[in-house]
Amino acid sequence: MRALPATVFGSADPAIPARSANPHRTRTRAPRGLLVAATLSAVLVLIPLLFIITQAFNAGTGQIAELLWRPLVGELLFNTVLIAGASTCTCAVLGTVTAWLVERTQLPGWRVWAILLAAPLAVPAFITSYAWISLSQSLQDFAGALLVITSSYYPLVLLPVAAALRGLDPALEETARALGCGPWRCFFRVVLPQLRSALLGGMLLVALGVLAEFGAFSLLRFRTFTTEIYAEYRASFDGAGASLLACVLVVLCLACLAAEWKVRGSARYDRADRGVRRAATRYELGSARWAVVALCSIVVMVTLGVPLGMTGYWLTQHNSAAISLTSATTMDLLSATFASVRFGVAGAALTTALSLPLGFLLVRYPSRVAALLERTAYLSQGMPGIVLALAVVSLAVRVLLPLYQSTLLLVVTYAVLFLPLALVGVRAALVQVQSRLEDAARALGLRWYQVAWRVLLPLAGPGLGAAAALVFISVVTELTTTLLLAPIGTQTLATQVWVDTSTLAFAAAAPYAALLVAISLGGSWLLMSLFGKSAILGA
Repeated sequence: MRALPATVFGSADPAIPARSANPHRTRTRAPRGLLVAATLSAVLVLIPLLFIITQAFNAGTGQIAELLWRPLVGELLFNTVLIAGASTCTCAVLGTVTAWLVERTQLPGWRVWAILLAAPLAVPAFITSYAWISLSQSLQDFAGALLVITSSYYPLVLLPVAAALRGLDPALEETARALGCGPWRCFFRVVLPQLRSALLGGMLLVALGVLAEFGAFSLLRFRTFTTEIYAEYRASFDGAGASLLACVLVVLCLACLAAEWKVRGSARYDRADRGVRRAATRYELGSARWAVVALCSIVVMVTLGVPLGMTGYWLTQHNSAAISLTSATTMDLLSATFASVRFGVAGAALTTALSLPLGFLLVRYPSRVAALLERTAYLSQGMPGIVLALAVVSLAVRVLLPLYQSTLLLVVTYAVLFLPLALVGVRAALVQVQSRLEDAARALGLRWYQVAWRVLLPLAGPGLGAAAALVFISVVTELTTTLLLAPIGTQTLATQVWVDTSTLAFAAAAPYAALLVAISLGGSWLLMSLFGKSAILGA
């Protein structure tokens, strides 16, 4: 996720503080301890990236050319770019269309459809691939990969576009219609340009997610850079081949970030005066109403019905491949569930704690240094989980051997990987708390920790909880980092689903998949509840 663009009240350059009055900003210099803590959070992101680059270039020019100038690399590049481009485009179209139908048409039961269409975001891509493969193994190709990825990632476009549609000024559309623009012309000439930032941001998240995806492609037998990096790592531990492929993948991710920044440009569509908020008029569907309902039903059935339905189907199968709930298998299931929840809670707590100093520095003491630290933290957004895990494995073997395959190292890696997710939520939560309240508390004699506990935490607590819930969901459903760094003998719900599905033991994977989806949906509900409370506090 990316930082929000500057508003009309702020500077276009986030590194330069705005000169207008802002209750969230101060003119004093940042405390040294806060600056050091924020710097440590950013440095944690840099260390694995620099290490993997150094390790790759230590191979020598000749070996680098030999390893990269292979037909295999060309095939991987073609497959990766093709699936990333195709899935990003399909997600953009599907996400925009469904967002428009929910937000701007008189779709029967649109509130229910809004929830159902966004729900696939809580189902991991490798669970969706498990469901489709168990339904038909003929989907193990590009078409199957495109179907699975689109089903899992299109809500990343739907949600920001729907939010942007809710915030648009309906007077613009009404004026265009009064001047003779038809519905289609009005959409493409007036509405779509207003959605540019949200649409491009959602497409960027899809592209980065596809480049980093491993579990779905591995189960679908579709070779990309992530699957080959894992294969190279398993074949030649700590080898140069995996590091070089990881560098190519990082370059592709950074290219996506640069392309989104370039295409988005400096165009601004903010309203200088919000005035009285007015809901936009919903369009009549007329005779197309039931066709639209059928379209939404098909989308929900494909993206949500198949994963949940196939998981339920395999839960009811009692054959030689199925898992019978004996005491031993029940203990394995409980152990995997406990490990997933334990890693999720620890990862969410540490990631939120690391993002707090940087978020506070950005909100209360904005400067060029703070902006540089923020951009450094966002580098992990362009670093896929398998690349980060590979770097941490190599670093642990060479420098931190006692920590190799320890819970501490795994949780720290989670924190580095998901720091941008937590930072977005933490920053938004802290912006809601006016600095004047903290100043008043200090003037009354409270120490900094008393101010944090009695003033800052009650006001920003729901937002911080939402950030932690988002990280928890991400950690519980994370696969590649867990596969490479989990302590020996430790299985999580995600890794167990991957292991069983890889051996075509679909019934055996079903209980783990069902519990994983249940935990993810529960975490999503908690996230939305906390987000709603945070939004109310900030209103």
